[in-house]
Amino acid sequence: MTKQLEVTMPDNSVWAVPVSIIARHRAEYYAHEFSGDIGRSLAEDTMILFNSDPFEIKDWAANNMNWSSVQKHASLISKGETDYEEGWANGEKCVVEI
Repeated sequence: MTKQLEVTMPDNSVWAVPVSIIARHRAEYYAHEFSGDIGRSLAEDTMILFNSDPFEIKDWAANNMNWSSVQKHASLISKGETDYEEGWANGEKCVVEI
């Protein structure tokens, strides 16, 4: 079964990133513990961890990866909308000379 991590961005758009991208990133990081073998790191460690607890996927992605690392693999699930009424009422404001 293929999994994806879905993230809601500040503009309320929803993006999906294949978990395989996140798993590969983690497996590469820990490959040194498997004599540099990324495949073994993936099969014997990362996938076992990710399959046992979805939190581990979210945690690795948020704390060890940047958007720039996954952006090319991400797909837009839902286009965002900005609540301009909320922004107008509560957004940061400043008065400037022009």
